[in-house]
Amino acid sequence: MDMYIYYRVPGDQAQALRIRLKKMQEALAREYGIVGAIKRRPEEENGYQTWMEIYLAVEKDFGAILNRAVDAAELNSLISGERHTELFLDL
Repeated sequence: MDMYIYYRVPGDQAQALRIRLKKMQEALAREYGIVGAIKRRPEEENGYQTWMEIYLAVEKDFGAILNRAVDAAELNSLISGERHTELFLDL
């Protein structure tokens, strides 16, 4: 299963979020062998960027693991609104 998570980031918080997010993903890779990617839309709209985290080939329980990592990294303090998660299966 592949996990895609998107959310809005105030432009002035982008650098701080990038640093925290990269550290969190490095820790997930070390501990669980899950390598994540960070993407963002090229445009900024009304001072906000749209970001996406991508985690490929994860197990069902990865969502709980990721939520704990997000809380520990205090990512939610740097984003606007909620993190939206979508899951996709290979056909």
